[in-house]
Amino acid sequence: MTESNPPRFTPQGLIRTPEQTAIQLAQNKVVLIDANAGAAKTTTLALRIGEALARKLPPEQILALVFTPEARDVMRQRLLDIGIPYAAASRVDVATFEDFAARMLAQSGSGAAERLPQARQLKPYVLHALERVSERYTGQVEYLDIRTHNIALSQFLDFQLTLKATMALDADLEYMELEEAAELLKVPLTDYLATREYETMRLGGDDGAQFRGPFDATYDLACQLSQSAESAQALPGYRVVVCDELHDLNEAAFRILNALLARPDCYFVGAGDKDQVIYTKLGASQEFLEHRFARLYPSLKHYPLTYTYRHGPHLAYAMQEFKNKPVESSLPLHTEIRQLHYTDADGCGEQVIAAIKAWKRDGYPLEGCAILLRDRHQSIAVENALLKAKIGYRTPAMAGYLQRDEILFLRGMLAIALRDLEAVKSLEVRAAMVEALAVFGEVQLAPERLEMAKREVARTPSLLGDFYTLYINGGDGYGDPARSAGGSVMAAAIQYAAGLDPAVNAAEALRAICGQINLEQAAKRIFVRPYEASVVSKSVAGFIAFAEHSGQTLAEFWQTLNAAEAFASRKREKDYVTLDCAGNAKGKEFEHVILPFLEAGEFPSPMFAGGEEENLFYVAATRAKARLTLLSPSEAAQRSPYLARMRLAATAAAAEQAINRNSEAVQQQIPARYYLSATIHEAQQVKALGAKFDWSRKAWYVEPGVDLAPFSRWLRS
Repeated sequence: MTESNPPRFTPQGLIRTPEQTAIQLAQNKVVLIDANAGAAKTTTLALRIGEALARKLPPEQILALVFTPEARDVMRQRLLDIGIPYAAASRVDVATFEDFAARMLAQSGSGAAERLPQARQLKPYVLHALERVSERYTGQVEYLDIRTHNIALSQFLDFQLTLKATMALDADLEYMELEEAAELLKVPLTDYLATREYETMRLGGDDGAQFRGPFDATYDLACQLSQSAESAQALPGYRVVVCDELHDLNEAAFRILNALLARPDCYFVGAGDKDQVIYTKLGASQEFLEHRFARLYPSLKHYPLTYTYRHGPHLAYAMQEFKNKPVESSLPLHTEIRQLHYTDADGCGEQVIAAIKAWKRDGYPLEGCAILLRDRHQSIAVENALLKAKIGYRTPAMAGYLQRDEILFLRGMLAIALRDLEAVKSLEVRAAMVEALAVFGEVQLAPERLEMAKREVARTPSLLGDFYTLYINGGDGYGDPARSAGGSVMAAAIQYAAGLDPAVNAAEALRAICGQINLEQAAKRIFVRPYEASVVSKSVAGFIAFAEHSGQTLAEFWQTLNAAEAFASRKREKDYVTLDCAGNAKGKEFEHVILPFLEAGEFPSPMFAGGEEENLFYVAATRAKARLTLLSPSEAAQRSPYLARMRLAATAAAAEQAINRNSEAVQQQIPARYYLSATIHEAQQVKALGAKFDWSRKAWYVEPGVDLAPFSRWLRS
């Protein structure tokens, strides 16, 4: 800040750091904020908007772009939090890239397409595209592999999303051989051909797109802007554009941003953290933060946001060591970092429970606790431990293990063996079991026939025992066994399962069933990406290990599974922990984060690039606010190398000094405020008494003139 250019916008409830003030006053056409996790990126962008408004820029000339609806809502709230009046804040254009693109397409006359945000809504179109591929290329192209089950359709949509996010379809493929083009794009030939047919169908109308799935509006606008200079000129003339979570930027979104910035009077501020780039499958890359903007705008300026407002110095300094970059915390908070050890998967689950119970003993609510996994197969031991301890849990973005396809297949085989599908109460789960039997049995049923089987078996569970005869072998007169390459193998497996004695050992029975169809090899054929096949194999191995550890018979194990599903499926408003994969936790924060299975070969995963694995661990660890619990093997040589890189013992003393320094700074900066030591579970209590929350300091306080007597137990000395 200089005397000649002082800030005109003064936020409420926030003491700006010099870094934030510099960004608020930045005058370069393009400003990139290099931020750490929890460094108030959104708040700082809101400050930049507040400054523009204070300098009399009309709110309608300001655009804030984000990547998710949740981030959009946070940005809108943050404008209000820092004191921008609602009348002005509500007129600032805050939108996701997808919503903004849809609006621009509509204004250009290309937006009448039906929006289909759910994958299930796209299924009929994908099936139609595959049907066209079969009609057009069977006999003409080698290596066609047309599958129509949900796993195959999901894989197709994932590949297509990657192609669109990276704008790979924009490459000059017209004169290439089909196989050569698919190889260049790194997608299976069938998926490439289906994408061509799908896009022809989607964009084939005289009025443009007929429908749009997730990300299609962003992709369509990026294509339109690349193909037509007039389209770029038709974009609104925003004077200030800000973008949050810039580390999620992909090629399609970058082209939209670049078109907006092409106007000479448009200024841009984007905030991101190159160490949080984890969505590479969706085209995210640190190239944008480090090079792409710089090539187009060589006069751009980088500003740091070093201080985190999420956790205290102990975790900040650990991440500084891990990532070898400056990280500071301005909070007078001791974020605990605890380490526990285990000898096997079940032991890891037990240590998860120990960490949760310790958290609860300390007076904190379960809802503040999150268990973040590297891979979903790891949840089997953790879920079983939670079930045994009767601790409720939610899996917001990750299906619990009992609902995963490979486990549904094995549950379906157990239901056949015991003739007891009725024990599964959910019609949806019954139907999912039928599909899993077809998928992992590699039975090529026509989509309509599979849907009929799912519907009929779900309603009449006794039909499951005749699944092969009725729906595969044509026992009703409509089947065509020749079309099912895996039919005979599946028939043998079903016959074997049906002959099992309910008193047989469950683990032995499951191993035999897997051997009947060679489940591991089937997974490699079903899942295109080797990583996904490996996770399925580990998941199956974990499920069998669970059965073996239980020592139960087939009948007993079946009862255990159904009881577990009933417990896990209960709807809970409180008293639950969150269980999810680390990749789904970006953008979120939790009071207590537990990271299990920190062992070599698990985290980092050897199947991914080292840099991306480091970023994923950084994201997972930095979700924690008050406590981080790290679970690793008892044998030091088996532990993840990431633990040593945090240098916890070496940074502890400096962290304690920083806490003392931060405590003194809080009182010196706002001597009129009385800060409280209220814990998170006391928040409602102090709020009801009249306390206010300083969200920059993550602490409750009482303003001068307020009677302090009711707050005596929380007043800091």
